[in-house]
Order: sequence, then structure tokens, then C-alpha cells
Amino acid sequence: MSKDIEVAEQGSFSAKDYHDPPPEPLINPEELTKWSLYRAVIAEFIATLLFLYISVLTVIGYKSQIDPAKNADPCGGVGILGIAWAFGGMIFILVYCTAGISGGHINPAVTLGLFLARKVSLIRALLYMVAQCAGAICGVGLVKGFQKAHFVRYGGGANQMAAGYNKGTGLAAEIIGTFVLVYTVFSATDPKRSARDSHVPVLAPLPIGFAVFMVHLATIPITGTGINPARSFGAAVIYNHDKAWDEHWIFWVGPFVGAAIAAFYHQYILRAAAIKALGSFRSNA
Repeated sequence: MSKDIEVAEQGSFSAKDYHDPPPEPLINPEELTKWSLYRAVIAEFIATLLFLYISVLTVIGYKSQIDPAKNADPCGGVGILGIAWAFGGMIFILVYCTAGISGGHINPAVTLGLFLARKVSLIRALLYMVAQCAGAICGVGLVKGFQKAHFVRYGGGANQMAAGYNKGTGLAAEIIGTFVLVYTVFSATDPKRSARDSHVPVLAPLPIGFAVFMVHLATIPITGTGINPARSFGAAVIYNHDKAWDEHWIFWVGPFVGAAIAAFYHQYILRAAAIKALGSFRSNA
């Protein structure tokens, strides 16, 4: 029997031990009059800027450290493990810092998934995505401004398909990788989990950061790891070479499809939202 409703000995029903927030309206014009919306948009912009600045610097620094032209040690530098830690660690830090202000999305795919689950309104989702892309462009722009020669020489941190992999493989890697991330976001922020597992303290940004870390370990050798359209877009805009744009669609379509699947899986299968809605309809009939 579901734990959502428990039957008491007297035959009455006890209340839930957790609270599901009501779904956000599709369009909420009243949001536009509130400072909290614009504060959240600014937080998303700054967080994505910092995320791209640190992560792209790490990628470029690693490529510089192993550059054969410098007679560098090919096994030197931070390696793929270090790059994965940079991305995952920054997401952990920034989600922790901004979760109470904007929700700590820092990724249009995450925003899309939460919008499809009715966690944010359409207006907020669109403003977040614009802020994230703008922040990504500015963050990569700072990297180029400080290290232009290295930035141009080592590819600007732009996502590109690795040699030996076709577009289908890259698209699948992006879909599955983003599914892992967005599924983790839903699970880590689920109010039901918070109530039932209150004896096990879990800091939500921690599993989210680890999800980013693990996905990077798996997909850096394939696509350089996008799973964040703003990250891929910002690097492509500032680097602006044909190779960065040739397969750029993969880094939008893949993450958005993966986010949509994760939202559907969590809301309509794990949380059985469709079954609950049907049961409510039948009880009112």
C-alpha cells in the first residue's frame, strides 16, 4: 500500500508526512512585478558565468600542460579526472550558493525539465535560459580576455565530437548524460525523499555535483561532455570556429531530450502523477 496515505486504526486517513508544492501556472504575469524573479535571474547569470570561467580555464590549462609542442609530459596535468572534478565541483558549489535564490539551475536543460514538471513558470524558465546563455558567453569571454593565445590555440573549451565517434553516438551520450543529471536533480530535491529520509541528512547539491562529475568521466572522450546547452553555446560563440558549430545541434537536442525524459520518468512513473490525477478524478465523479 502506498505510504502517501496511511489508514489509522479508527479507519480515518492520516495526513501526508510531506508537502508537495502546487504546480506553477504556465504563465504568471504577476511574477514580472516581483524583485525576487529578477534577483533569481541575476543569480543564474552570475552562477553560469563563474561555472564557465572556472571549467573552461581548467580545460585549456590541461591541454596546455600536455601540449607536445612544449615537450610536455603527456601524462601530466590534471587529466580527465581533474576536468570532471572541476565541472562537478563547481556545480556543487554554485548550486549550494544559489539554491535558495533561484533554485540553482545553471543549465537550460535542468530548467526545461523543471518547467515540464510544473516546478517553474514559462516566464521564469525563459528568463533563466537567457540569463544562463548570457552568463556562459561572458564567462568564456573572460577566459579569452585573460588568455587569448591559449584560448585560440587549445580550442576555447568548445564541445566537439571526438574522432572515431559518429553523430548518433554523440547524441545518445548527451541524452543519457543529461537524463542522469536531471533525474538526480529531481530525486535530490523531492519533498517526499526529504520527509522519509530525514534521518539521513543529504545535501542536495552534493549528489547533483557528483552526477555531473560521473557523466563527465564517461562522456569527455566522446563529446567533451555538454549536458548543458549554455556551456556549449557560450564556448561556441566566443571560440566561433566552424568546427565548433558543425555539430552544435547535438548539444541542444541531446540535453533537452534527456531532460524531458527524466522529467516524465520522475513525475509520471516514480511519483505516479498520472495515476494520482486519475484517482482524484474518479473520486470526484
